[in-house]
Amino acid sequence: MRRYDWLKEIRRLDPERDFLAIYRIIATHEFPWDITRALELALYRTYAVPSIGRLLAATAELTDRTQKRYDDTALLLDAVLEHGFDGEDGRTAIRRINQMHRSYDISDEDMRYVLCTFVVVPKRWLDVYGWRPLTAHERAAVAAYYRTLGSHLGIPELPQTYEDFECFLDSYEEAHFGWDEAARRVSDATLDLMAGWYGPLAPVVRGASMALLDDTLLDAFRYDRPAPAVRKAVRGALKLRARAVRLLPPRRTPHYARQNPEIKGYPNGFRVAELGTFPAARRTGGCPVPHKEGPAAS
Repeated sequence: MRRYDWLKEIRRLDPERDFLAIYRIIATHEFPWDITRALELALYRTYAVPSIGRLLAATAELTDRTQKRYDDTALLLDAVLEHGFDGEDGRTAIRRINQMHRSYDISDEDMRYVLCTFVVVPKRWLDVYGWRPLTAHERAAVAAYYRTLGSHLGIPELPQTYEDFECFLDSYEEAHFGWDEAARRVSDATLDLMAGWYGPLAPVVRGASMALLDDTLLDAFRYDRPAPAVRKAVRGALKLRARAVRLLPPRRTPHYARQNPEIKGYPNGFRVAELGTFPAARRTGGCPVPHKEGPAAS
């Protein structure tokens, strides 16, 4: 295989019909490390919406059990990607996500915004730090993938195109980003978790992480802005990495999030049905979307 062979395969697929296959190639062959970092940043951005940050602080999942919450979120999303919307583990993951969300009073707008971050933030990350940017063909497939996920999560009025996702995200952040003390505690706990993965290098990693946050996000959490030299060094290092990755041969076997070293809570394996939390339901009901019974090929 040559470096752009996966892109050639993507271009042979239809983004509206084959969106799952395309997104699997993007996330597990072309950009597994970048997608992981971008999705971390995507979830992190949601804390700056006070209604989201306060709720996450109230559950204590991201302040008292930060590693477990990180692991469970990554693994549930990963199960849908790996097994598909009709695969047994994919259906179970969606059911678990719905059971958790239905236990809290979460607005449709907040749910829609979180979904938008999964579409927009990785694209913007790859524009700057990826070994190549996403094509319009790929952006359409990513939008279709998350539009499908959103429908399985019962989110109404879903954006249809990448541009729709981007427009909603930008307008929602402009209207809702703001200071909240509880959200700041969630932010601090998340930064501590990610920095703590690197032992004695934790202060350096924390500083590097702050250098990747835009000023709007820093201001919402009332963090000091990093020195321009620090930002330049961190962002320059990521761009150098991208140049090096471009020279590497393509990944032949998929790399899923469950294989990432940051997933630390399940050294002996896990069952998708046991991931996440099991709070008392706010109202009855499981997944709002009917599914075909029996296993299906993902």
